Amino acid sequence: MNTHTSSGGLSRRALLRGGLAAGGIGAAASLAGCGSPLAAGLAGSALNPGTLTFWNLFGGGDGVRLQTMLDKYSTDTGPNSLQSATFAWGNPYYTKVSLATIGDKPPDVAVAHLTRAANLAEAGLLTPITADMLSLVDLSSTDFNQKVWETQKVNGQDWVVPLDTHPFVMFYNTDVCEKAGLLGSDGKLAPIEGKEAFEAALTAAKQATGGVGLSVANINEFATPWRFFQTLYSQQEGATEFLGDSGTKITMNDDLVVSTLEYIAKLAKDGLISKAADYAGSQTEMFTGKSAFYLQGEWEITTAQGIEGLKFGMVPVPTIFDKPAAQADSHTFILPKMDRTDEQMKRAMGFIKSMLDQSMTWAAGGHVPAYLPTLDSAEYKALEPQADYAAAADAAVYDAPAWYSGSGSNFETIVGAAIGLCQQGLSTPQDALNSIKSQLQTYANTANPL
Repeated sequence: MNTHTSSGGLSRRALLRGGLAAGGIGAAASLAGCGSPLAAGLAGSALNPGTLTFWNLFGGGDGVRLQTMLDKYSTDTGPNSLQSATFAWGNPYYTKVSLATIGDKPPDVAVAHLTRAANLAEAGLLTPITADMLSLVDLSSTDFNQKVWETQKVNGQDWVVPLDTHPFVMFYNTDVCEKAGLLGSDGKLAPIEGKEAFEAALTAAKQATGGVGLSVANINEFATPWRFFQTLYSQQEGATEFLGDSGTKITMNDDLVVSTLEYIAKLAKDGLISKAADYAGSQTEMFTGKSAFYLQGEWEITTAQGIEGLKFGMVPVPTIFDKPAAQADSHTFILPKMDRTDEQMKRAMGFIKSMLDQSMTWAAGGHVPAYLPTLDSAEYKALEPQADYAAAADAAVYDAPAWYSGSGSNFETIVGAAIGLCQQGLSTPQDALNSIKSQLQTYANTANPL
């Protein structure tokens, strides 16, 4: 584990511990938010011994669905059995989890993206997940999508309990696709396989809409350009991870990066995909019939369902090149490192099991269940359009592990910005590659701050 040191030899972690101790209640309030379990703990207002503390980063429709699940847990386990707190998504959330754990005031259970949990594990901030712990609530590793389960391992150890996979997928406007002759006899999108078929579908869609064939965000948006690029890049033979050795090396296939960027730029120049669209604008194009297709994470299903009169479907991103692939991440449950009694451990695992048992509620928001009893159930297979893109979870490509990578990270900001400029025609593919490598090298040369 790497740590930064001051000139006096104190580790960053030691300085953080000192800051928490010196900051007292004021530090707690700014760190975790008023009324949070961390603030309560540092302020000396002890929680009920049987209360489980839980932190998450879910807003919007996810936040509403999570609250439904939390309410059921509280109903089943009794009053004062749960204290939950929701924090801002991205780096601020992971900073809070890290500092709380370093300061010996973590929540009992927290949510983490799979791509961000690896860094917490490397830093020694998580309690590993063992077979014995899973068995406390009649779980085993075989109860989960094995793509997710194998990806979450760090140094051969298990660190998370996965809740879902959330892949990059393709939405389609049913009316526009019907006009373009792209639907099958079942009224759903006919299969699109290969580069020629993909471009032919976009061309037919463009003719039907008078706009673009496919909309995908690239203005004031960094994650989406990265997800789009990573999906296409990873579908090609010869694609290597962008980062190696926990982010200390840049290992991308330069030639393939350039050729993939050239392809994206050409699609935009030809008017087959958006040349310039922000997040809201890209989905509005598909919602209003100005494009047939829309690429985004499956969580936007809730937005689409809220558009009156919109008939739409969802499928995995077509296999345009050599093999199926879709950029993805997973929401997981983690146990921040702390001393737990047997009773506390069983309570934490019982909470996680309750959430897994409610995976159908979670799936309604678009996320593909990682818990196989739900994923393989007749109820889920009848859920449309969710079941129509569930296979994307098996083709998931996760961001390469590094302290600066993963969902909502500096890595996605740097790479996504360069890709977006290339899609807009404001940067050449080679210049985009040079910019990406130059900026990432700074992070690769910097020791893990935890």
